[in-house]
Amino acid sequence: MSLSKIWSWFIIVAFGVAIFNFLFNPNEKQIFAQMVTGKARDTIKVNTLTAFDFTPANKTKLSEGNMVKQGHYFYKSNEGKIDVFKVPQSSGIIGIAEVAVEISLGLIGVMALFMGLMAIAEKAGGIRFLSRIIGPFFNKLFPGVPKDHPSIGHMMMNFSANLLGLDNAATPFGLKAMQSLQELNPSSTVASDAQVMFLALHASGLTLIPVSIIAIRSSMGASDPTDIFIPCMIATFVATMTSMLIVSFKQKINVFQKTILAWVLGISVFLGLFVTFLTSLQRTVLQDFSSTLSNGLILAIFSIIVLVAALYKKIEVFDSFIDGAKEGFDVAVKIIPYLVGILVAISLLRTSGVFEIVMDGFRFAFSALPDTRFVDGLPTAMIKPLSGSGARGMMVDAMTTFGPDSFAGKLSGVLQGTSDTTFYVVAVYFGAVGIKNTRYAIGAMLLADLAGIITSILLAYLFFG
Repeated sequence: MSLSKIWSWFIIVAFGVAIFNFLFNPNEKQIFAQMVTGKARDTIKVNTLTAFDFTPANKTKLSEGNMVKQGHYFYKSNEGKIDVFKVPQSSGIIGIAEVAVEISLGLIGVMALFMGLMAIAEKAGGIRFLSRIIGPFFNKLFPGVPKDHPSIGHMMMNFSANLLGLDNAATPFGLKAMQSLQELNPSSTVASDAQVMFLALHASGLTLIPVSIIAIRSSMGASDPTDIFIPCMIATFVATMTSMLIVSFKQKINVFQKTILAWVLGISVFLGLFVTFLTSLQRTVLQDFSSTLSNGLILAIFSIIVLVAALYKKIEVFDSFIDGAKEGFDVAVKIIPYLVGILVAISLLRTSGVFEIVMDGFRFAFSALPDTRFVDGLPTAMIKPLSGSGARGMMVDAMTTFGPDSFAGKLSGVLQGTSDTTFYVVAVYFGAVGIKNTRYAIGAMLLADLAGIITSILLAYLFFG
């Protein structure tokens, strides 16, 4: 599917919903201003009422002078009348465009660092060494990629960074992998089979320890901040396997080949043993261990690469680092237009009220079920493909509203760690190499997201009751 079609439909749907809200919702007369110049988290007065049907609990809070939330709006008593307020969850298109540029500029330093490191590793033969190790498995999943091609090593480094929760390192490694795969792509604008497979696996977000989620749960007073890490890891593993199966089916890759089965089984055993080890650690030790493991490995890899390159291969390491860093700078700047475009479209969806309509639809659809506790955690899952920061905000909101130890609070944490931000990944990674036709990549990634969401809900009931 073309990114242009998706982008266009996002904008058309958002504008249509905004017009409907403006005409028929008396609280949305400022909606067009919010969509253009609004600021996220600003409290905006949108209406004044003489009466409203509140729940008994909210009536009591209002009589005490407190602001209450009912539905999508906040209410406060004011001299016999009721003021209506709205707190936008996203900035308007002007503000979000600035945010997109800030994100890209923030990537420049990280991109320069890790692309510089990768340039040293390539000249020292480290990338080719990784390619030989993982080659037998990747040659089956990526049949169009030649044996020992550097892209295999780049993909391996990306997956490893993702596994350790090192998002800052995963992005430059992933962009470098896309560039390497683009060299093999016969088309300059249509995604290759290898690029689709790589991005689908990357977006599934297989992670060992969701460090940032554990940290947020700890800061919000959860009794056991780490209790979500096993469900998170299982859910991301299911999403990853789903991605692999869907794309393999589309590309007619036989996943029952001995090599693929052996590697998948080996990874499963490793993850099982790692989980067993982690569960034996105390809570405070686990958090320290995860931080030490992730950051220690970065320093160890950096030191080993520099030492091998300088002493054994006799490479001019600083010159190589500068060459790679320059490339990282260029890539970070190149993705700015793509990031601005996708974030602006997502902002319009959120500020127009599309997201609220979708969530209300889900609540209505599942209202007949005997247990609907999972619905309170769904906002995190619904917005995760669109916005990582937005999903994080929904997770925090769920923990604030229901409590970090509530079912909804824990489920939202698991859902936050289940997958990556699909549309952000598509815009940045395909945009970096000029791909316009993503084929079935988005569909495969969203189906994997769905598998992760369903698995997360089932695991939440299994682990948290």
